[in-house]
Amino acid sequence: MDETRFGQEDREKQGLGDAFADPNSLDDSKVGKSFEEANSSRKRKHELHLKEKLEPKGNRKIVLWVIIALVVVFGVVFVLAMIPRYERDRENDKKAQEAKDKVPVVIVETVKHDDHSGGLVLPGTTTPLTQAYVFARANGYLKSRFVDIGDHVRNGQLLAVIDSPDLDAQVSQAREQVRQAESQVAQQKTQLTLTKLTWDRWHVLVQKGVFARQDGDQKEADYLAAEANVAAAERNAQAFHANLARVVSLQAYEQVRSPFDGVITARNVDVGALISTAGATSGGATGPSGLGGANTGGSSGNSPTAGTATGGGDSSGAGALFSVAQVQRLRVLVAVPDSYASVVKPGQKTVMHFQEFPKQDFPADVTRTAGSIDQNTRTLLTEVQVDNRDGKLLSGMYAVVTFAGAGGAGPIMIPGDAIVVRQNTTQVAVIKDGTVRMQTVEIGRDFGEAVEIVRGLNDGDVIATNVTDEVHEGAKVEAKEKPATKKAVAAAVNTPPGGFSQYGDQSITDQNLQGQANQPQKKQPPQGKRSESKP
Repeated sequence: MDETRFGQEDREKQGLGDAFADPNSLDDSKVGKSFEEANSSRKRKHELHLKEKLEPKGNRKIVLWVIIALVVVFGVVFVLAMIPRYERDRENDKKAQEAKDKVPVVIVETVKHDDHSGGLVLPGTTTPLTQAYVFARANGYLKSRFVDIGDHVRNGQLLAVIDSPDLDAQVSQAREQVRQAESQVAQQKTQLTLTKLTWDRWHVLVQKGVFARQDGDQKEADYLAAEANVAAAERNAQAFHANLARVVSLQAYEQVRSPFDGVITARNVDVGALISTAGATSGGATGPSGLGGANTGGSSGNSPTAGTATGGGDSSGAGALFSVAQVQRLRVLVAVPDSYASVVKPGQKTVMHFQEFPKQDFPADVTRTAGSIDQNTRTLLTEVQVDNRDGKLLSGMYAVVTFAGAGGAGPIMIPGDAIVVRQNTTQVAVIKDGTVRMQTVEIGRDFGEAVEIVRGLNDGDVIATNVTDEVHEGAKVEAKEKPATKKAVAAAVNTPPGGFSQYGDQSITDQNLQGQANQPQKKQPPQGKRSESKP
């Protein structure tokens, strides 16, 4: 075999030499190509010969089968791994398509008027039927004090004594002036008597012609002048008497007395304090006993200012010596919404409830109304009075007044979550024939979990209790009624603001009388956090 290969190589070399020997047979490029092919062919043959010599044919087959087996294994593993993923993706696509084609389910309830309304419940603060601030009318120092806060006093009872030396001196001076004026009157009357006697004598002598008529006229004029002097002296004496009466009246104000039967609710002075008729005191009492202390701090539930009496003096009581209140009968000023104003009349019977007496009803009467609606608050100022002869109630107590039956069959109440604000309007999603219709409504009282609807809904309307982004105008939905929602709303209708937990059946809440939202006793999400989304 080697001999044959070597013989072939010799023949190739010989042919190549012949080609070089014959310049006409091949050109330079062909010669170079032939040389290159001859060398590469010989090289490949040599490499194949060495590979066949070093690697037997059996080993190459084993390597080939191993490679094929690995490829098959990897292919099987890849297929097995892709099958679950393919099934999962197909299932997800199926669910996504079903969710896309599925109509959203909405929890709904049927709207109706409350048939068991507890009546109109409004907050208020008890105030005395009559209250007076006692001011000083005499300058001086407080000499004695006989009462303190909480003392019951009678009409005309002495409360305090003011020591006023200046006023006492004025009284003495006025008395002396009266005496002097009375002396002048007596002197003028004596002079009048003398001139009258003189005139009577001259009158007779003039008639007999003893004296001239001119002299008689002069004596008559003197008599008339004496009469005028007496009248002037009497009027002067009367003026001094009036001045004396004035200063004596002022001197009587040194004794501070109660204007009526009542209870002392405030004391601003103590012994030794400088008293001024200008309404200012120096060295007066401070703290809870004074009007300038803690008792005057603002608190929720204050009576409407429209019902506060105004007039002469400082109605706030600043600078007053004492405050006296008549508490045998108390009154409460409440603001009735204009929608209920037509059913509130003077003489109507109502019921009051207080936090301090959660299980007791206090009968009360509507005594008067303002007779007009306040344009700022859209409410009717109403006065309700309650008997307090037993002294059980106190002035300033927070109360709720219940107008039983006011509003007829009761308002429409819906869950607070059903309210949504869109496009700056308050709306409710009404479901009809599986289609959503966004209805604009007007809200009345807000009880937190439940909201009163004044206008916009009717009995029988079906509304969504929880509005999401899927619920919009014209959307197709599947209505599903939840009985528990209706029960919760019904309980909220008959529950006064604040719930039953703290104040009993007629509890109290801090309501804003100008129509702001009520704050329930239990922790509720604020109204501002209700769902507000764009359509």
